[in-house]
Amino acid sequence: MISLTDSQKIGMGLTGFGVFFLFFGMILFFDKALLAIGNILFVAGLAFVIGLERTFRFFFQKHKMKATGFFLGGVFVVLIGWPIIGVVLEVYGFFLLFRGFFPVVIGFIRRIPVLGSILNLPFIRAPS
Repeated sequence: MISLTDSQKIGMGLTGFGVFFLFFGMILFFDKALLAIGNILFVAGLAFVIGLERTFRFFFQKHKMKATGFFLGGVFVVLIGWPIIGVVLEVYGFFLLFRGFFPVVIGFIRRIPVLGSILNLPFIRAPS
């Protein structure tokens, strides 16, 4: 089992609450306050989990500047009060930032009993 430091445990909690508030804010018709709290908690939790320096290095790599601009711009747009436009910008930036992790996540999900059998269906599975 992976051992976590206390700050990483706090970061996991903050990130989890951030995702919860983002999800809940979208369910409640893009509630500005919940989305803003979710954004702040998510970014703070990420900084706690991987560390402040590694967070800055991740977001501000030269080839990820466009993605970072969309993601942080979306956070800013949500904070100033335009939640739907902000969430669209955030989602686009999120996919650009984390697109390298998606194959790893899909590979992990394929090993889960029920979800793996669904992802291995012929019309879902990518052609070899």
